Amino acid sequence: ARRRRRNLIFLAARLAAFVLLPTLACMFYFAFIATPSYATKSEFIVQQAEAASTSGGLLGGTAMATSQDSILVQDYLLSRGALQRLDEEYGYREHFSDPSIDALQRVAPDASNEDLYAHYKNHVTVGYDPTEGVLRMEVSALTPDMSRIFSEALISYAEERVDQITERKRADQMRGANQTFQDAEVRMVEAQNTVLAIQEQLGVLDPQSETAGLMNQINTLEVQLTEKRLQLSQLLDNERPNEARVAGVQGDIERLQLLIADLRSQMTNEGGDQSSLASITARLRIAEVDLESRTMMMQESLQQLEAARIEANRQVRFLSVGVTPVPPDEPTYPKVFENTLIAFLIFGAIYLLVSVTVAILREQVSS
Repeated sequence: ARRRRRNLIFLAARLAAFVLLPTLACMFYFAFIATPSYATKSEFIVQQAEAASTSGGLLGGTAMATSQDSILVQDYLLSRGALQRLDEEYGYREHFSDPSIDALQRVAPDASNEDLYAHYKNHVTVGYDPTEGVLRMEVSALTPDMSRIFSEALISYAEERVDQITERKRADQMRGANQTFQDAEVRMVEAQNTVLAIQEQLGVLDPQSETAGLMNQINTLEVQLTEKRLQLSQLLDNERPNEARVAGVQGDIERLQLLIADLRSQMTNEGGDQSSLASITARLRIAEVDLESRTMMMQESLQQLEAARIEANRQVRFLSVGVTPVPPDEPTYPKVFENTLIAFLIFGAIYLLVSVTVAILREQVSS
């Protein structure tokens, strides 16, 4: 009985020394020493501008379509780059270097970047739910206002990162479409200037109208030539034709033939002149066909530009905040009862593990 009583006393002493006293110390720290902190929670989601009905792939329009972007935003918010910006713009190190903060939560003014980053990861938590695609962030600080400021700053950093995700791809796509359209437009203007230069150089606005006018003149002159020939035949049918009248009609016939030949030479370039209507019509026709081709190419490039712009707009990512940061009016941490209970369970588990290990080793040695 004495031995059993002694063992119980030793057990109680060990439990008090290794479990109860550390638990009481933790409870005292959480209740009276730990500096209270305020946690601001927010929720946001990375969305794609493309509609669900027009998105490509089996996962288009679902949370999985932007899962990579959400994971990228989560990693960025927990990165050293976000901490550096937060420290430079809002004084994260200075905020947690106040001498009034307890030693476990205080950051030394000359602390290294790694120590500051470890402190940052303890006070900023970002979780991602892949089933819903929601990012949940909690930022704790020593004052409610600073916790809200830190949270809003991190959300703005996340928005900038989301804007940069597809910016390069959209810029490259739009740059190629814009370059193609500009080249097509320049070629179309060059073809139009070529047509205008030919018209100004040769003094012909519409070769078809000019040709039609010459043909009308030729037809009229041929009708007159036919009448003169008939008149000459009538004069020659007389037994004694009037020589003067016959000579006059023959002269008219010769002049009409020369005039018709001159008009036809203007159309067919019989004399080798490069300004004939046939040459002008051919050159203008080639230039106009080239202009039509360039115009069609410009219209196609314009359609491609609009399609590229629509596709680029569909690829836009944006951050939609579902729960805005609202600071609490009471301290969020430390949670005295919960933290004390967790400390008791941890110390109890450690003591139990060590006791079982010692008992097993003792039994192995004694046997």
